[in-house]
Amino acid sequence: MKEQEFLQEVKEIELLNSALGLLEWDSQTGMPEAGSEFRGETVGYLSGMSFERSVGPKIQEALTYFETHLEELSEVGLAVYSKIKEEYELNHSIPPERMQAYTTALTNAHSAWLKARKEKEFDQMKTEIQTIIDFLKEFIPYWKKDEATSYDVLLNQYEPELTVEKLDKIFAQVKDGIMDIRATIAEKGTAPRTDFLSRTVTKEQQRTFVTGVAKDLGYDFSRGRLDDTVHPFMLDLNRNDARITTRWDETNFSMATFGVIHEAGHGIYEQSIDPKYDYTPLSTGASMGIHESQSLFNEIIIGSNKQFWQKQFPFFKECTEGTFDDIDVDTFYDSLKETKASLIRIEADSLTYPLHIIIRYEIEKMIFNENVSIYELPKIWNDKYEEYLGIRPENDLEGIVQDVHWSGGSFGYFPSYALGYMYAAQLRHAMSKELDMDTILAGADYSPIKNWLTQHIHQYGASRKPNQLIMDATGEELNPQYLIDYMKSVYYDVYKIDE
Repeated sequence: MKEQEFLQEVKEIELLNSALGLLEWDSQTGMPEAGSEFRGETVGYLSGMSFERSVGPKIQEALTYFETHLEELSEVGLAVYSKIKEEYELNHSIPPERMQAYTTALTNAHSAWLKARKEKEFDQMKTEIQTIIDFLKEFIPYWKKDEATSYDVLLNQYEPELTVEKLDKIFAQVKDGIMDIRATIAEKGTAPRTDFLSRTVTKEQQRTFVTGVAKDLGYDFSRGRLDDTVHPFMLDLNRNDARITTRWDETNFSMATFGVIHEAGHGIYEQSIDPKYDYTPLSTGASMGIHESQSLFNEIIIGSNKQFWQKQFPFFKECTEGTFDDIDVDTFYDSLKETKASLIRIEADSLTYPLHIIIRYEIEKMIFNENVSIYELPKIWNDKYEEYLGIRPENDLEGIVQDVHWSGGSFGYFPSYALGYMYAAQLRHAMSKELDMDTILAGADYSPIKNWLTQHIHQYGASRKPNQLIMDATGEELNPQYLIDYMKSVYYDVYKIDE
């Protein structure tokens, strides 16, 4: 078999996946709710085709041939071969009809999730979520290699080489660090003024502002677009079509502002991958944790920078047409960094956000390693919020049905958000050795920051593992202390605490 023939087969599989991605985008942005059953059939059919091709005769032939003819592969061909082999070994034992049934179940679960949100009741989706859990438990024995626990298998789907043993230690360190900062703020801090944050900013005003900021950060709207959805996400069809979404609240402008800045970080990553990886599974992010590091670098690292807001605040006041003319930039900046317990993950402040992730991690671990009953989950969720954040959901919309991830089968995904936080803080530390971020963000040209991230992260797509990327970019393995130190510096400044 020639490399060209192998890459053509890979390309055709990627074309099917691109069509599936477009169907997913449509289902979450504009598809009529009544079309769910039909869409589920379509998605299940195309997913079945893609899956069968990915473990089919041509891929098997290519893997067998190139196993003893690696010298015939180019650099890109060798990287693609390694990725395809990894995915084949993961999935080839799963019967295609079971994978197709699973994909159809995901579409049904998304519709059930929308209904559960509307009714504010987990009961409206628990049957569909149980179906997904059952499918994953069925697939785990096929996926399992040498992982210690069932949940380790799922973690590896999103972050290679991640384990419960490692995460327990990392999260314990992060949790203790956050709790210490919160305790110091409660004891010594002076809370910022925030009464003006609920002033009305129209959707059109918000869109004008945040699209301008996204462009400044490097998101190319000629190769992307911004749409409305229930739960914000980025869709990477290819480097020339990386779409972002958000939801708007005219009395809470910061939600969409930081939401779009976040999703633009994902989009910039996808738009900056080396074209040599087009039409291959390498033309996407290295892992969900690395992907989240890029969105959170935008949202948390740049979004927490005082010089960034000194530069952008005049534009914000222009877009809001006088609504904030009585507010000075320091008061405005401090207000954005208020920290307080909240029930909704995507509305959480940057200090407490990791606690939301730790709660979800602990529940998922219970589902797959301890076989906790699905009927117990809402109470477990509510109890953990009360324990970690001192607040308790009044209904399931404020609690267990707020996230789309479980209805999409993404068990094991949530830890990636916290890892992304840590990666982002570590990348900031490394970048600051070469660039003066404050000076750059105070100016009109942010491209040195984007270019540094493209050089060290973006360009490689999925051709390198996350631990290699972080080691090469920062000179050390993941170190949670950078995040704790960064949060301490930001919040002690806002809350006027002298160490």
